[in-house]
Amino acid sequence: MGQHKIVNKSHNRKVLLLLVFLCLLILSGFLFIGINSSNIGFYLPRRFLKVVTILLVSYCIGYSSVSFQTITNNHILTPSVMGLDSLYLFIQTVVVFFFGSKQLVLMTGTNNFLLSVGIMIGAAGILFLLLFRGEGKNVYFLVLSGMVMGGLFNGLSTFMQILLDPNEFSILQGKMFASLNNINTNLANICIVIVIIVILLTLKDLPYLDVLSLGTDQAINLGVPYKKLVLKTLMISAVLISISTVLIGPITFLGILVVSLARQILNTYKHLELTIGATLIACLFLGGGLFLAERVFEFATPISVIINFFGGIYFIYHMLKESKK
Repeated sequence: MGQHKIVNKSHNRKVLLLLVFLCLLILSGFLFIGINSSNIGFYLPRRFLKVVTILLVSYCIGYSSVSFQTITNNHILTPSVMGLDSLYLFIQTVVVFFFGSKQLVLMTGTNNFLLSVGIMIGAAGILFLLLFRGEGKNVYFLVLSGMVMGGLFNGLSTFMQILLDPNEFSILQGKMFASLNNINTNLANICIVIVIIVILLTLKDLPYLDVLSLGTDQAINLGVPYKKLVLKTLMISAVLISISTVLIGPITFLGILVVSLARQILNTYKHLELTIGATLIACLFLGGGLFLAERVFEFATPISVIINFFGGIYFIYHMLKESKK
């Protein structure tokens, strides 16, 4: 048993080092290919900002998806089922519908970020508090309620989009797909601070999540503060998904894709290793997708289309594999 743990630990370390090397290779290629002395001052700062954003979004999606699957005890669910992506799109649609596309353009910076994140976190917090108040309520009610609310927000957004002027809808459409072309430097700085705070707050929760992966009853018997841990993890997930959605837009299948691959190649219950692995894999997909979108397809295809294409195929494969079990 001890030898197996040592071999597994050594294997995971090699896998993580390989992922780090591949991430550095892809991100370095994106940063420096095509750079020369005449354009370095223009391209390098903008590309560096995109790389920082990729790292931020990768961690947000990686940790939130890993921890969310643990507290729901389901390896297919991701925080997107709570309807946060749909709520983000609904907020943007409401702004355009009632105030016009000019107001949305003016709010592209910090104001839109604070408004969107604040509403998303507030709505998630109200939902969590209502569901955990009283006895007999658990996380599955939260998931079901999130799916229902997500469907409601999608329906309302679609209804208002049909009534919009075509010119205003074209501006709104830019918010509906993931993009790394219009990143605000101030937003990136704010998100860096928030992510650092989240990392510090969640480091001590990783051992509890390791125990929680054994099952709810076992975790409670072993002294894990279940309700407090679940509520905190859900709120953190809401914050992280809000950040990733506001920064680059919704990417539906990235969470399930990166976490499933991390579980397969690492084969561990340690959430520290799973989080690092999922973050690095997300970085590979985002970096590779961005490279393809800009250098191969020359901005003709959004990065979300590329990632969701591969993620959707893997999701269907994963569902078929689980159904056979």
